Amino acid sequence: MKFIETKLKGCFILEPKIIKDERGYFMESFNEKTFQEGIGQKVTFVQDNQSFSTKGVLRGLHYQCGEHAQAKLVRVLQGEVLDVAVDLRPNSETYGQYEAVLLSAENQKQFFIPRGFAHGFLVLSESATFFYKCDNFYNKESEGGLLFNDETININWNFPIQDLIISDKDKVLPNLQNAKKVW
Repeated sequence: MKFIETKLKGCFILEPKIIKDERGYFMESFNEKTFQEGIGQKVTFVQDNQSFSTKGVLRGLHYQCGEHAQAKLVRVLQGEVLDVAVDLRPNSETYGQYEAVLLSAENQKQFFIPRGFAHGFLVLSESATFFYKCDNFYNKESEGGLLFNDETININWNFPIQDLIISDKDKVLPNLQNAKKVW
């Protein structure tokens, strides 16, 4: 497994070693020891989640606050998505900046997003099955979110805004200036 730290300290793109032959392929998608050595910290995942979405669905940007903050390890099992993390750590040099990573069943890349980040993704293929591990349990009262098209963050979704499928809840999330604080 190859670990590539992004411009956002603590966020990593993971590239697994894939062994292919005439039968298909094999890869190790997660190994706790290798993972913790690769990111340089101890993270214990407690929950796995999976979603299925169609082209143009934008989920996020979501996060959990305080003691319920979550780190995530995300990947795509089928299809292709643009996965985005936004740094919300108040004393970070990259506060308010984002990282976007193309994740697909074909490239098998994974994205590790530590606590203190908002997270979302946009489905680029006809459909996508998205899988993620969390290091903390979801808590509705600790939920926060950012507006996907906040001009301060200026995420390039590279997709026509009028074609996006967004939940009513996500359409009215606050901008960065008015968002709930993560800590």
